[in-house]
Amino acid sequence: MLFKQQALLRQKLFVLGSLAIGSLLYLVARVGSLDRLQPLCPIDGRFGPHSQDEIPMRALQFKRGLLHEFRKGNATKEQIRLHNLVQQLPKAIIIGVRKGGTRALLEMLNLHPAVVKASQEIHFFDNDENYAKGIEWYRKKMPFSYPHQITIEKSPAYFITEEVPERIYKMNSSIKLLIIVREPTTRAISDYTQVLEGKERKNKTYYKFEKLAIDPNTCEVNTKYKAVRTSIYTKHLERWLKYFPIEQFHIVDGDRLITEPLPELQLVEKFLNLPPRISQYNLYFNATRGFYCLRFNIVFNKCLAGSKGRIHPEVDTSVITKLRKFFHPFNQKFYQITGRTFNWP
Repeated sequence: MLFKQQALLRQKLFVLGSLAIGSLLYLVARVGSLDRLQPLCPIDGRFGPHSQDEIPMRALQFKRGLLHEFRKGNATKEQIRLHNLVQQLPKAIIIGVRKGGTRALLEMLNLHPAVVKASQEIHFFDNDENYAKGIEWYRKKMPFSYPHQITIEKSPAYFITEEVPERIYKMNSSIKLLIIVREPTTRAISDYTQVLEGKERKNKTYYKFEKLAIDPNTCEVNTKYKAVRTSIYTKHLERWLKYFPIEQFHIVDGDRLITEPLPELQLVEKFLNLPPRISQYNLYFNATRGFYCLRFNIVFNKCLAGSKGRIHPEVDTSVITKLRKFFHPFNQKFYQITGRTFNWP
């Protein structure tokens, strides 16, 4: 009898202990949630007319999960109306460049509670078929957001596609444009590496980088090779400057975004007139992956896809030297136009 009573007592103590631990964990989570709901400071009215119903920054962070559900198409029209959600045309676009770090930049900016990103590349302005569907089709491709948030999309092909500047200008002549660049030769090799990987996945052979980048007849840099043309940044930027003043562009250092992302993100916050919210807490170095990952809160972390940070093939040093010499005058002009200088060889 005594043995049964002791066993019953131990069972009760175990249940009570489990309940106590569960309650403690709930309280910890609840405190974190309440903290996120505390109004820190309203979103700056520069993104639209000042309104008394502006959403506090912490509340925007708290409602990320809700916005995610709406993006998946799980919301009714009534829910959307009740939460005052809209699909807005972007107030800023990351227009390029390919393999400059556009995805990393978009994901890092999404750390800011006043920013909502389009998850997929829309390819509206660079694709004639999509563009023919009209601006309303484009708007409906945007994520749900609160009226005072800023929607951002990225499509790297915009930067090099001839028709795009005029098309974006017709949509919004005052839009903010973000360009992220890397050292031109490194970017070209990264571009090649991505294509090479795609060929290898399909068990197809592909030329070596040297054969594509150098014209075999002249032994000079092959400007017909797309990876080379894309890295002539100044040529593409000059086309954009026919429609937009340089003040509407912000140049992001893609190489620095890899090694020291926070200062670059703070510059973008300032350019977009966003209150500073991204901090070192939101960025942590993942030694296994070899680059920075994102921390939204105590629970949710995110790293970029495994395809990012590919190992580049070895390239003949004489070819690298020739490419750097070729890009040098274009780089100097790019520095002069943008007012930003990089430590490119």
